[in-house]
Amino acid sequence: MKRIILTISILVLAIGNIEGQSWINSLGNKVKETAKSKVEQKVEEKTEKVLDKGFETVEGKNKKAAGENSEAVAEEKSPVNKENVKTDNLKGPQEKQKLSSVTQYDFVPGDKILFFEDFSQDAIGDFPALWTSNGSGEVKTVNIAPGKWFHMNGDEAVYCYTKTINFPDNFIVEFDIIPDAQYEYGITLTLYEENPGDVKEINDDLYPGLRGIHITPKKDGWQTKGYDNNGDNDWLNGNGEINPVVQEKENHVIVWVQKRRVRIYHEGKKVVDVPTNIYAETKFNKIRFSGWDAKSWPFISNIKITTASPDMRSKLLTEGKIVSYGIYFDSGKDVVKGESYGSVKEIANILNENPSVKIKIVGHTDSDGEGAMNLDLSKRRAANVKKYLVSEFKISADRIETDGQGENSPIIPNTSVENKAKNRRVEFIKL
Repeated sequence: MKRIILTISILVLAIGNIEGQSWINSLGNKVKETAKSKVEQKVEEKTEKVLDKGFETVEGKNKKAAGENSEAVAEEKSPVNKENVKTDNLKGPQEKQKLSSVTQYDFVPGDKILFFEDFSQDAIGDFPALWTSNGSGEVKTVNIAPGKWFHMNGDEAVYCYTKTINFPDNFIVEFDIIPDAQYEYGITLTLYEENPGDVKEINDDLYPGLRGIHITPKKDGWQTKGYDNNGDNDWLNGNGEINPVVQEKENHVIVWVQKRRVRIYHEGKKVVDVPTNIYAETKFNKIRFSGWDAKSWPFISNIKITTASPDMRSKLLTEGKIVSYGIYFDSGKDVVKGESYGSVKEIANILNENPSVKIKIVGHTDSDGEGAMNLDLSKRRAANVKKYLVSEFKISADRIETDGQGENSPIIPNTSVENKAKNRRVEFIKL
C-alpha cells in the first residue's frame, strides 16, 4: 500500500494541475475500492495463497483481525454500510459444513430374567444338554473371550432350545456371537410361535411354527423377516447396514421387541428399528438358531431374555429400589461398558429431575469364584457406576454412596445358570 501511495504522489508532482489532481483523486478512490475488494476476498477464500504484493503490509498488520473479526478490518480499511454487506463475508474463512445427526441410545433392559444360557453347566466337547440339532456342534472355549461357547459347526443345521419360553408382549433378547473368518450370512436367530400339532423337537422348517421372525446378523449388515404361515401372507422385512458384526471378535447383539416393533442394537448404536416387523397375532414361545451359510460356523454364548424396561422412576421413588441387569462389565472386570449407557442415563434423569434424592449403588455377584474376590469386585463395580454418573451425566458425587455385597446377598439360590444370572446385578437404593 505504501508503494501505491508513493507512486500516486510522484504523479501528482509531475502533473501539477487541478485536472491532474482530480484525476489522481479518482484513481486513488479506485485503488481504495480495489483494496477493499481484495481484503474481503482474502477473508472469504481460505484457499487463496497468493495476493497482490500491495496487500502484504495490510495482511501483516491485520492477520488476526482478518481471521477472527473481518468486520473490523472492513470498517478500518474500507468504510462500508454494514447493511449492504453479506453476513457470510464477515464470518472469516469457512469450511463446507458436513452433514451430521444426533440420536439416542435408548435401550434399557428389564428387571426380570426369563431365560439365560451360557453353557457353563456343559462339559467342554459336549453338545449342550438343553439343545438339539440336526447337525453337529460342541461346547468350547476361545482365546479371545472368557466363558464357554457353543460352536455351531454343522452344515446348514438348526439348533433348537428344547423347552418353551413364555414370552410377554414386550421383551429383550441378548446374545454374544463370535463370527469366524469365513462369516458372511452365517447364523439366524428365529423367535416363533410353536404349532401345537407339531411334536418335533427339531424344527428344521425354513419358517417354523405358526408365525415368527428371523433375525440375521450379516457380515455387511442386518436383516429381519417377520412371517405368518396361515394363508398367503407377505414377509415383513427390515434391513440395516450400520455396525455389522465383526469377524473373529466378540459381538454383543440386543433385540428389543415391543409387540410388533423390533429394534436391534450393536456396538452402542441402534442398527434396526422397524415399527411393524411382526404379525399382530404372534405369541412367541420358542427360540432357535439356524445356519444356512455352509462356509461359516460361528460361536454363540450368553443368551439372555428379559422383560422389557421397567418404570424406573416409579420403582425408585415409590418402592425405594431399582434392580438393574443393564449395567454391563466384562467378566472379572469393573469398567462400565458402553452398552450400559441407556440404563445409567435413566438413573441420571431421575436424579436430575429430583435434586433432593440421594442414592446408594450396591454391586452383587454370583457365587462363582472366591468370596473375598467377589466382594472386592462388587465394590469396585459400584464405585465405577458412580464415576460414570458423575463424569458422563454431571451428577454431584455427594448425592451417591456405593457399596458391594459380593455373593453375600443372593435374591435366589445359586443353583442354576439362570439363577446365577439373576444374582449378578446392580441395585440403586434411595436413601
